[in-house]
Amino acid sequence: QVQLVESGGGLVQAGGSLRLSCVYSGNIFSINVMGWYRRAPGKQRELVAIFNIGSINYADSVKGRFTISRDNAKNTMILQMNSLKPEDTAVYYCYAYQPMGPKTYWGQGTQVTVSS
Repeated sequence: QVQLVESGGGLVQAGGSLRLSCVYSGNIFSINVMGWYRRAPGKQRELVAIFNIGSINYADSVKGRFTISRDNAKNTMILQMNSLKPEDTAVYYCYAYQPMGPKTYWGQGTQVTVSS
């Protein structure tokens, strides 16, 4: 089992920044994919940024504005979000994938609201 706990969401004006954190615990050694997804009101969940076996991928809509990073010593994954836009408003979820099983894990989500 893997546990994921997000924090850092909130309300920010357009052009501002937020930093999301995801603390992971449990059987993390079996995880080979980790990242962030989001779900905006009335829309499907979409990929934001992801670590995938040594590579990093971003959604086109966030390239150049968002940065994903990971501190394995602290078991923490970070999503630094700059130049935020109202269309970035969504619930952001931490995600992890375990190929043995396979199993997918999700955090509880953290709300990000960007006002215009």
